[in-house]
Amino acid sequence: MQRTLVIDSIGKVGEKILLAGHVATRRDHGKLVFIDLLDRSGIIQVVGGEELSSLRPQDVVEIEGLVQKRPEKMTNDKIPTGKVEVSSEKVNVLSKAEEMPFDMGTETLNLELPTLLDYRALTLRHPKVKEIFKVQEAVMEGFRKAAQGLGCTEIFVPTISASATEGGAEVFKVDYYDHSAFMTQSPQLYKQMLVPVYERVFTVSHAYRAEPSVTTRHLSEAIQLDCEFGFVTFETLLDYLELVGKETLKYVEKTCADILKDFGVEKLKITDKVPRLTMREAQKVILKRTGVDHTKEKDLTPEDEREICKWAQEEGSSDLVTITHYPTKKRAFYTKADPKEPEYSLSYDLLFRGMEILSGSQRVSDYGELIGAIKERGMNPDNFEMYLQAFKYGMPPEGGFSFGLERLTMQILKLANIREASLFPRDMERVDIRLSSQDQKE
Repeated sequence: MQRTLVIDSIGKVGEKILLAGHVATRRDHGKLVFIDLLDRSGIIQVVGGEELSSLRPQDVVEIEGLVQKRPEKMTNDKIPTGKVEVSSEKVNVLSKAEEMPFDMGTETLNLELPTLLDYRALTLRHPKVKEIFKVQEAVMEGFRKAAQGLGCTEIFVPTISASATEGGAEVFKVDYYDHSAFMTQSPQLYKQMLVPVYERVFTVSHAYRAEPSVTTRHLSEAIQLDCEFGFVTFETLLDYLELVGKETLKYVEKTCADILKDFGVEKLKITDKVPRLTMREAQKVILKRTGVDHTKEKDLTPEDEREICKWAQEEGSSDLVTITHYPTKKRAFYTKADPKEPEYSLSYDLLFRGMEILSGSQRVSDYGELIGAIKERGMNPDNFEMYLQAFKYGMPPEGGFSFGLERLTMQILKLANIREASLFPRDMERVDIRLSSQDQKE
């Protein structure tokens, strides 16, 4: 008999079918035994007798049985298959599971973060955890559709580089045969090199930052969603980044409505016109609202980001706000200074519900100016030989931006920690295993 997916059982009332999946839960009611069977399409109730009594959660089974309507008072409106059940006739155990170290039958997996990650191969099976990564998939798809809608060509870039993308010490060094190399901090240099080739490009890539911090919003390995455009002005770049951000969020809301409801996420406030402020204007707004004076600071603090997002929601009914003109010296060497105020750069961040989810800028496109910027940061232009080729032989005015996939997922679902939005998070304390616990064992 050919396998039937759980979701397709709805239209097979009165028919015998073969299901295959994991046992989610088992409930014994005297001689009757009920299990919830889970496959990739959904979950369904199976009712039977002794043949189900030896099953335990996470057993992998095949079940033959008759699809029948549930008694009217026993329907479950919370699941698509809630009006039917399968009366078990034959059970084939494909793989027995040991007793789980925690209860997977609860609606929410109430575990401390270390435990959630220590048992990642198991906790990812929980329906509520799985939903996080269905949203993440939608973020990726929404971004891709928006980038393609702007005429971008998708490119695939390496993650091992001969030089640090942005300079500095926060890089992972790699022994590359008899040479030194680095894990890339971002796909930045490579996507810029592709602008003279395709004019508009986008990429999904892994980025590595050896930041000596353990926070709720940073990872050592993260996934970036990047766009880069040739022949653009600063204002056009602002339009593009806001368009991609809005279209990505709209796609998630459209395709994951049930999941967002399950997580208690209120309807997104996405306006046609996203509020825009310079960093200095934002600091003045914060000073006026809170009395906290950060006007001499060179960046927005996390608290500042939360406050200016509250302002955008209250004054502009927008969950998004764009902040521009960060200090030039605080941005990467390829960031173009504002010709009117060189102390400040043609840079921008997009904030969403209290946190930065995107960063970017108009880039330095002049070859001589770029070499000067590299030297000014104490770096050697010889280490950027291939990158500089693209500028030496003609680079149009260009710029771009980058989203953080995990951070955007975290903000959409209001997760407490970015590690919950990473399948297998990497940070100072973890490479699958907890490094601190390994040190103690040794």
